[in-house]
Amino acid sequence: MPALHAPPALIRSLLYVPSPSLSLSLRTLPLFRVTKLRCFNCSQSSVRTVTAMSLPNATSADSSPDHVAGKWFSVPELRLRDHRFTVPLDHSVGLKASSKISIFAREVVSVGKEEQPLPYLLYLQGGPGFEAPRPTEPSGWIRKACEEFRVILMDQRGTGLSTPLTASSMSQLKSEVDLADYLKHFRADNIVNDAEFIRVRLVPDAGPWTILGQSFGGFCAVTYLSFAPQGLKQVLLTGGIPPIGNGCTADAVYKACFEQIRHQNEKYYQRYPQDIEVVREVVNYLSKSEGGGVQLPSGGFLTPKGLQILGLTGLGSSAGFERLHYMFERAWDPIIVPGASKEISYYFLDAFDKWSSFDTNPLYALLHEPIYCQGGSSRWAAQRIRAENEGKFDAVRAAKEGRPVFFTGEMIFPWMFDEIHALRKFKGAAHILAEKKDWPPLYDITALNNNKVPVAAAVYYEDMFVNFKLVMETASQIAGIRLWITNEFMHSGLRDAGSQVFDHLMGMLDGKKPLF
Repeated sequence: MPALHAPPALIRSLLYVPSPSLSLSLRTLPLFRVTKLRCFNCSQSSVRTVTAMSLPNATSADSSPDHVAGKWFSVPELRLRDHRFTVPLDHSVGLKASSKISIFAREVVSVGKEEQPLPYLLYLQGGPGFEAPRPTEPSGWIRKACEEFRVILMDQRGTGLSTPLTASSMSQLKSEVDLADYLKHFRADNIVNDAEFIRVRLVPDAGPWTILGQSFGGFCAVTYLSFAPQGLKQVLLTGGIPPIGNGCTADAVYKACFEQIRHQNEKYYQRYPQDIEVVREVVNYLSKSEGGGVQLPSGGFLTPKGLQILGLTGLGSSAGFERLHYMFERAWDPIIVPGASKEISYYFLDAFDKWSSFDTNPLYALLHEPIYCQGGSSRWAAQRIRAENEGKFDAVRAAKEGRPVFFTGEMIFPWMFDEIHALRKFKGAAHILAEKKDWPPLYDITALNNNKVPVAAAVYYEDMFVNFKLVMETASQIAGIRLWITNEFMHSGLRDAGSQVFDHLMGMLDGKKPLF
């Protein structure tokens, strides 16, 4: 593994205010740990308030026609209460004119703090298309947050208990056009509108709240800063600063990320060199099978390019390398009868099926590229950019030439809607969404330039999902943002060391982590 060294200027500087043309070397940080604070545009000008919508104020969490609050219940050391809100599918036309969906949010406090006047913190889950955590005990960032906050875990629309869009529920929409038209309402803009709908009904006197956005949840938080900053007291971002350009920024994302994906593959094979040959054998077996692959227990079809999507989780999160390795060490059935042919094991095929959540959370695949679009279509960006890198990522060719087979990263390809059984029925809608051009804006650069909301962000230098260079470009546009840049954690830092990450970010906002 090549050594990484930080440039002296980067090591010496705890405070850095970049110009809009910010450019840093990506090959020069120390391998073991980098922890630096940044503050972008700390001298703030007056903020331009952009209002997402106009909603009535609320003074308590009591039930109302569009809000039903449940009773408190317990898990060890925590008290929880469920809330259900009736919101418009299309916020632009309002609750009366639009069809309605339900948004579920769970309130969490430490035992004994149910009636205390605690400030509110909203958690925005990563994804897109995944529900909020279900606490079973006080641990990680939730335990830390509950020391001073009333935590709200909101299932983003279409997930969990928020009118979930599952393989079965989406079948109620009979045409591809109807489904695509429905799905256009499930991006960050409407997630923020849902959050504002909840805030003015849940927070006393409709006061502002703190938000914590992980990954895609961070993208939503930047949308929140753009269009409804009046609802925000402070913002914490973990691995979630999006590209904010017009059109579709997915091309830029994939072009930037392919190099990091290659680097992660190299690190994986350095840790598990024995897997180079195992993966090549599996690729050769699949390519020589009838139809170029084998049937999966789910009814899907596993091909060499399908095998490569294991990198999505295996290369980008802590313990992912180990999980991937343990899966491949059971790739083959044992030969218990002399002369029997070599076969891929059912264990391996079943593990592949369970590796992803496409069967339970199909929104992830359907909306993965649309989340990058503002007034432009994605046109299957990952597929187009992969074609430019096919020399390095052609699995069959690599296996034939005796090279390591590289896995891919967080990308959705059109052929997945043929090979993955859970996605097949959504193929037509996925193609419509990929060609859709008139996506509304998700970010307001002028509002971000004039931001007055305190923002602290954990930026993971070797993040395979959110490219460091693109993060720094966006951060230079958010007035007052403070960055904690570290390679101690990967994209899953909030899950792996939640208490530490949350405490560090809060310290950056409350003065415990000084600017100098």
